[in-house]
Amino acid sequence: MTRPATSGRLLRGLSGTAAGGLVALFVVLLVGWMLTTRTGSAGPGTGMLVGHGLAAAAAVVAQVAADRRRDGVATLCSLGILALAVVVLCGYWLF
Repeated sequence: MTRPATSGRLLRGLSGTAAGGLVALFVVLLVGWMLTTRTGSAGPGTGMLVGHGLAAAAAVVAQVAADRRRDGVATLCSLGILALAVVVLCGYWLF
């Protein structure tokens, strides 16, 4: 088996970091939602939780596919994860 190019490893590493960040953000939002539900405070809504949860799950699935392959599909999966992270962060946090 040949070693992947440095650019491929870098891209997969970057997309793995983005996928992990989406999972961590979802966990933080879930804990915040649980705490604010118990205290009656305002917190993240159901739409935000569902959107972040679906994005995190999709990112993890795509990252597993990117890590197992060494072709153009791996590159597309990695780029898709980065695009998904940008869309989620801009859609929920900037606008």
